[in-house]
Amino acid sequence: MDCIFCKIANGEIPTEMIYEDDTKAVFKDLNPQAPVHLLVIPKEHISSNNEIDSENKQIVGEIFELIKNLAREMNFDKNGYRIVNNCGNDGGQTVKHLHYHVLAGRNLNWPPG
Repeated sequence: MDCIFCKIANGEIPTEMIYEDDTKAVFKDLNPQAPVHLLVIPKEHISSNNEIDSENKQIVGEIFELIKNLAREMNFDKNGYRIVNNCGNDGGQTVKHLHYHVLAGRNLNWPPG
């Protein structure tokens, strides 16, 4: 499979890893849109939010719990943060591997654009 996020999760492409365990990885976005811009992925290849099912749905809860814990550890929980998931072409998904953007460190406008 030629998935950049799978290659990052497998250690084939070096990156600044913030957190990693057997099922999840967190790393800095190479094109940050905020002072804090993390990408949180399941290590298992799931193409998009549309592929979440009864077999893999637990990972989503684990990811959101991890984000909460990282926000606390990295001290951006108090001022707030945004979690973004793009799904499909019209949703702006450019990497076909389920991932969540975590943005913090500045006032995030709405609507996002």
